[in-house]
Amino acid sequence: MSRTCSKTGRKTAHGNTRSHSMRHTRRTWKINLQKKRVFDPATGTYKTMRVSAAYLRTLSKRMQAGKSI
Repeated sequence: MSRTCSKTGRKTAHGNTRSHSMRHTRRTWKINLQKKRVFDPATGTYKTMRVSAAYLRTLSKRMQAGKSI
């Protein structure tokens, strides 16, 4: 299973680590994925999704507004 957010499509970022002497080596920044069980009012069932922590804030706002996931 790839490390991507199922809703936003965010994934692992790549770049360089720069030391004090300005040497650079490749590195990665992994996305903060969380497993979340969400009730879908359209179907009346629960769905388990792997979403980023940043999307969890958006998801809670959408659920309070009564919008679907």
